[in-house]
Amino acid sequence: MECYNEDENRKVTIAAAEVEYENYCKHTRVEEIMDFAKKINAKKIGIATCVGLLKESRILADILRRHGFEVYGVSCKAGTQKKTSVGIPECCEGVGVNMCNPILQAKLLNKAKTDLNVVVGLCVGHDSLFYKYSEALTTTAVTKDRVLGHNPVAALYTADSYYSKLKKSEKE
Repeated sequence: MECYNEDENRKVTIAAAEVEYENYCKHTRVEEIMDFAKKINAKKIGIATCVGLLKESRILADILRRHGFEVYGVSCKAGTQKKTSVGIPECCEGVGVNMCNPILQAKLLNKAKTDLNVVVGLCVGHDSLFYKYSEALTTTAVTKDRVLGHNPVAALYTADSYYSKLKKSEKE
């Protein structure tokens, strides 16, 4: 609880609670991100995106700009490197030879001195590295799930029916 007494944590905590309260079940996630950004006085917003969601990221950037934000975007393939150059097994090239580079994404947005970063569909694990290296607060607009149209909660909603396989242990 002592951590909430730190100035920035208090500011963020209050802003998040106000965003939740003021438009509960009225605003979309995109609107909530903008509301939150305004409350914490974020002017520069970074978008860390998967190349598979560039169209969606461009739409988000356009919306943010129309609402007065300065937007910086960087895709996961920035600084293109072969997967094998960092020890990724060659078999993983079956879905592309170039690695995603979430650490560089974070460092580029750090260099731009963004006030708030928004993740759009980074892969599991890649998002973790982005969060680890981002100096700005980070929130998520889109969570990647190629099978469920980027709606991973659908697997939980259907865990008692269509996705019952999720409840089976590895031993079953």
